[in-house]
Amino acid sequence: MGRHQPGLRYSRTDPNPGPVTGMPPRQIQAPCDLPSKSNRDIPGLIVRSQSGFFTVETSSGLLTCHLRGRLKQGKHIGDIAAVGDQVKVSCQPDGTGSIESVEPRRSALVRLDPRPQGVYQQVILANPDQAVFVFACARPAPRLRMLDRFLVIAEKQGLPAVIVANKIDLVGREQAEQMFGFYPPIGYRVIYACAASPARGTPALPVRIRDDIPERTRNDVVDGASDTGQGVEELRKLLTGKVSALAGPSGVGKSSLLNAIQPGLGLAVREISEAFQKGRHTTTVRQLFPLEGGGYVADTPGMRSLALWDTEPEELDGYFPELAPLVTACQFNDCHHKNEPGCAVRAAVEAGSVHPQRYDSYLRLRAGEE
Repeated sequence: MGRHQPGLRYSRTDPNPGPVTGMPPRQIQAPCDLPSKSNRDIPGLIVRSQSGFFTVETSSGLLTCHLRGRLKQGKHIGDIAAVGDQVKVSCQPDGTGSIESVEPRRSALVRLDPRPQGVYQQVILANPDQAVFVFACARPAPRLRMLDRFLVIAEKQGLPAVIVANKIDLVGREQAEQMFGFYPPIGYRVIYACAASPARGTPALPVRIRDDIPERTRNDVVDGASDTGQGVEELRKLLTGKVSALAGPSGVGKSSLLNAIQPGLGLAVREISEAFQKGRHTTTVRQLFPLEGGGYVADTPGMRSLALWDTEPEELDGYFPELAPLVTACQFNDCHHKNEPGCAVRAAVEAGSVHPQRYDSYLRLRAGEE
């Protein structure tokens, strides 16, 4: 292995663990250099997985591990170990490690993988504390139906969700709040953010789009300088001390936001994300990236292909927080909230207490539309 780079951590037991960025340089003692009596049942966290090998972070450093054979015995319907799992490892004579046990998961992002033997559950991320969904106000235009689908997945898996409305410099704060402002009243926090602005004097949007923006916001739209850096500190505080699953469409500025939070973090996350999307690896690389103030972030590009698995159409309304309390007031127990008489959901839409865009998302998701 080549010369160590400042700010990166390596394990002497891992021939190519990949850099774990964003941490101050320090001398690390590999776990297997400890006295032999301390080399069993070492607690750790899986921070990287690739091709059946797991990089486990312990209090003494990083250790490349494989699963103990007995853990693989029997039929399994899902991944035995995944990034984010808390595990116990032991050291082997060759300086690598074995995962001896995996702690029960308190949460997980799971994707179904149909196989001839049955449906297999791939764990995208184990034990996330929250999901952070990043969408742009423009360039690209916000895909709110995709956002609503992500929110349903988070609700289904009991995962708190936060929305980041990025690139507010392109439309102005008022216009951004018109786009995303109906989410906080139903319980979703929205962070309005701008990591960077375009060059001064360059129009932020084409004239045909800018003409739709209220006159009083246009001065802020021209170069976005007053919005630069907005939301970055709020997002940093949100991520600190937690394991966060990051998701959103391409081009929404996730890398810029992460770089603003911690220099180099966005680039490192983007490299893993691009490897996933382009299929450069026969087996997907998944990785947790540590934050300087504590906590980890994981980009989850695979979340875009998550199906609403194990979700029957008639239970979908239970994962829309503004619809769930209304269901019992419907005249019919099997109400689809579409054309039935006495529907409390439709009445709420007509009264303005349920946003029509969210209602449309519900109908389309129930019909199986993406």
